[in-house]
Amino acid sequence: MGECWDSGTATFMILGDTCTRSCGFCAVKTGRPEFLDKDEPRRVGEAVALMKLRHAVITSVNRDELFDGGAQIFAETIHEIRGRVPKCCIEVLIPDFQGSEASLNIVLNAQPDILNHNTETVPRLYKTVRPQAHYNRSLELLFRARENGFLTKSGLMLGLGETMEEVIDTMSDLREVNCGILTLGQYLQPTKSHLPVERYVHPDEFATLKRKGLEMGFQYIESGPLVRSSYHAADQV
Repeated sequence: MGECWDSGTATFMILGDTCTRSCGFCAVKTGRPEFLDKDEPRRVGEAVALMKLRHAVITSVNRDELFDGGAQIFAETIHEIRGRVPKCCIEVLIPDFQGSEASLNIVLNAQPDILNHNTETVPRLYKTVRPQAHYNRSLELLFRARENGFLTKSGLMLGLGETMEEVIDTMSDLREVNCGILTLGQYLQPTKSHLPVERYVHPDEFATLKRKGLEMGFQYIESGPLVRSSYHAADQV
């Protein structure tokens, strides 16, 4: 966190602290949100300006109960940052919006610099890791964003029980939809009630995956045990 903040990068989670999904890896509480803070975009814009950020990452909980999944709040947040800090690079790490092309287009029309959507794991593990998500839906989102001319990014957690062959196959699927940036990091169990760590992946394996990914055609890869979606995000543009 200190390294990111020192380089002028920070991540903001919008749309509240309650998620409508129950992913096995995530410590954000699950439930039905009771409030939509329509003033949040303005406050995020002010925070980016006060922090003098050069790269802002905007992510969120899932808000499946909203007709647009929260896409309009994403768009307004982008506009607020642009209005206050025009030179700040804006990366959005978005949910899948339940496959809604209209919601995705609301975000894309606001012109973020990077469109990030994490695949999180290999398809075989989706039922336990991301039970309310669909692997092909995530690939379709990344495909649509790239077809509209946006730089796309995705990330995987390792150590949940996947094989290295499955990771490479998933990386290949991401290249099939022309995903340009990839992050690979070690899964860490947030509480005892979340999915256990099946394996700690050796740094040499992370290095091998980075080499293979660059050979596949990824433009930029961050791969290592402590890597997370926003790590060195400003350098990826």
